[in-house]
Amino acid sequence: MNIRTISATCIVALMPLSLMAQGNNTSFNQYKAQRQQEFNNYKEKRRKEFEEYRRKRNEEFANYLRSRWEAINPKPITPKPKDETIPPVVVPKDEPVPVNPEPKPVPIVEVVPVPKPEPQPQPVNPIEEVPVTPVTPVQPSVSFTFFGTTDKVRFDKKNGIHLSSLNENAIADAWLKLSEESYTNLIHDCLELRKNYDLCDWAYLQMLRDVSESVCGKGTNESVLLMAYVYCQSGYQMRLAIDGQKLHLLVASKHHIFGLSYFNLDGTNFYPFLRDGDRINDRVYICAASFPKEKAMSLLVPKAQEFAVNYKGQRTIKSERYPNVAATIKVNQNLMSFYNTYPTSMLDENIMTRWAMYANTPLAKDVKDQLYPQLRPLVSGKSQLDAVNILLNWVQTGFEYEYDDKVWGGDRAFFAEESLNYPYCDCEDRSILFTRLVRDLLGLKCILVFYPGHLAAAVRFTDSVSGGDYIQLNGQRYIVSDPTYIGAPVGMTMPNMDNQTAKVILLD
Repeated sequence: MNIRTISATCIVALMPLSLMAQGNNTSFNQYKAQRQQEFNNYKEKRRKEFEEYRRKRNEEFANYLRSRWEAINPKPITPKPKDETIPPVVVPKDEPVPVNPEPKPVPIVEVVPVPKPEPQPQPVNPIEEVPVTPVTPVQPSVSFTFFGTTDKVRFDKKNGIHLSSLNENAIADAWLKLSEESYTNLIHDCLELRKNYDLCDWAYLQMLRDVSESVCGKGTNESVLLMAYVYCQSGYQMRLAIDGQKLHLLVASKHHIFGLSYFNLDGTNFYPFLRDGDRINDRVYICAASFPKEKAMSLLVPKAQEFAVNYKGQRTIKSERYPNVAATIKVNQNLMSFYNTYPTSMLDENIMTRWAMYANTPLAKDVKDQLYPQLRPLVSGKSQLDAVNILLNWVQTGFEYEYDDKVWGGDRAFFAEESLNYPYCDCEDRSILFTRLVRDLLGLKCILVFYPGHLAAAVRFTDSVSGGDYIQLNGQRYIVSDPTYIGAPVGMTMPNMDNQTAKVILLD
């Protein structure tokens, strides 16, 4: 048998196997398509069940909206805290700086625990997106901008709401329209943006206002109702209030907010969400209807906010004692705009907690990417004491001190980026920035130390550092490091503070 005959024989012999393989592939593809269809059917069934449950809850809520709204007066505004101001102290340049100051304990009267962030509120049921159909393969969208960041959400404006009046039935009817399936993808997209941008509760609320005004118009009652609806469906606790011909959103807060009037409903404080310059009357009508599993917002910022970047200029910050310790930095002005909206608040009625909120907020990624590659080599290979002294002097001498009253007209604490951005800062701002740097660059634990009228810091060294004023806490020694005692090394307490009884604010 020649080669050609053998080849032909082999081909003939293999043909049934080839046909069998094709048949097997066809069967597998059919099986795969069938299982995919079964999964899609299951997913769609589950989505409709979620939608049905949420629709019923919204029907119940709308029925409450039709009930009589109660006239309620707000609680008086809690003024922003105003501490006595103690000016900074400068160590004379010709005065010898002690290398190892004598150890001396600082008495403490109170230890303020770390404010712990909780998981963000979630919808009563997962918000599953409505799939496209052959009729609507592309869903219309609405673009919006918040803090210089442009994005979009799926929504067809032809499905928008209209309030003919502000009576109970009109609001309830509009709420039912909002609960239709045409608004589901809008809610889904908003929640996805919250996740994608790492938005804290306060930033998410700000974004919802911009989304709603892009859909319904700026300052309209319809935009307030849409904002309230999406906020509520996202899992947040809120109430609606009527003030004359204006509809207002009241947001529940775990934090007591300074400088704002509020309404106490069943033991929970609700604050009107207003633009700067807006106000709410002393007597409004409120519907006390609640939604299942609703949770009050938190004002903690557990993650760096991911806004689009907008730089305007840069600055170089230098240390006086260590001339080579310098860093050039640009700060995102969109982040500054957001921080300008951030309200001063406290947790558990403890005014000391307000500084921990700022100090525990992570530094923005773009700032870390600029600043830390410049500072890290300058402290690398140094002892812990030398490295902390370098960072301490950089903060002490690289920034100009000024009182909040003079610059801002009242008390205002800075997030770390704000001290890097603005030309002036005070003792609390310096301590917040310094403790952020020490924790990030050196991995050392820090605390804030409050004396009447003054905020300083202390560092827990893991190396043997015995000298200087210290605070003994849970068997650990934290050595005083004061960013406002200008020119003073680690271990020196600012004059006239030595005999004061201090309060300790724990940081994460």
